[in-house]
Amino acid sequence: MKNITCGLALAAALLVPTGAAVAQDPGLTANFGEINLRAGFTPDPYRVSLTAGGSLDAYTDTPLPAACVGNISQAPDFEVTYSAGSLPLVFRTVSSRDTTLVINGPDGRWSCDDDSFGDGDAEVRYNRPQSGTYDIWVGTFGGGTAPATLLITETP
Repeated sequence: MKNITCGLALAAALLVPTGAAVAQDPGLTANFGEINLRAGFTPDPYRVSLTAGGSLDAYTDTPLPAACVGNISQAPDFEVTYSAGSLPLVFRTVSSRDTTLVINGPDGRWSCDDDSFGDGDAEVRYNRPQSGTYDIWVGTFGGGTAPATLLITETP
């Protein structure tokens, strides 16, 4: 009886779906680099030129919150390790294409945006940012890739 129960449990475990095989992964090395910033950093805004987009659909291919949209890569596009002060921390995109932002904050919470900065650009604002690592994905709405600039500022 014991062997049948173990065999059934093993068979059931093999039939249970394990989820998407590929998803965004904050543990991967960022595609376009990383930086350490302290409150009061200069220049402000700090600018990063990158290519937005990727093969993952943030809405359907990832376990992200439903508010996350856009095509993103598996690895973050940029990583910021930030020492917080009293100022807000704001991430913005600038591109000729409609871009989105997906950010994994130091507390493990996901923040996403599409179009809040206007003209198809995204913005995520932390009014009371935490010190720690922010993994950032810059996506494209509607697929493909596009040249983009990520702006990091404390003076929105």
